[in-house]
Amino acid sequence: MENYIVFVWLIFAGFMLVCEALTTQLVSIWFVIGGIAAAVTCIFTDNLLIQSSVFIVVSFICLIVTRPLVRKVMKNKKQPTNSDRLIGRVGIVTVDIINQKGEGQVNVDGKIWSAKSIDGREIKSGANVRITSIEGVKLLVDVI
Repeated sequence: MENYIVFVWLIFAGFMLVCEALTTQLVSIWFVIGGIAAAVTCIFTDNLLIQSSVFIVVSFICLIVTRPLVRKVMKNKKQPTNSDRLIGRVGIVTVDIINQKGEGQVNVDGKIWSAKSIDGREIKSGANVRITSIEGVKLLVDVI
């Protein structure tokens, strides 16, 4: 092999580093380290198969070793909102709830919310309902 292959590995590692910088998750940092390891391997051997093997093994080991740590650090925690305080509260249906048509409204604490029933059944206006959860901007309700 020619000496230019070390530059190919370094360019690949640089490309992976740019890809990593453009993302919000750690997705290609392991390939950066593997590419650098393969470039270092070029000092010792011209065999492309050995260089590629070093790249794959080092990338895989980095992935295995760091992935649990990355998951722990990057874990998405649910951010509570003001609307979460509605869960468990009781409201009154003001517009018939018909999930198939996407219709339905509930009055809770003097505010009108879009709603749908948790089990898919229709709920008539005037019925008392309990808010079980929130899905997007709609309350999921169940008849009391």
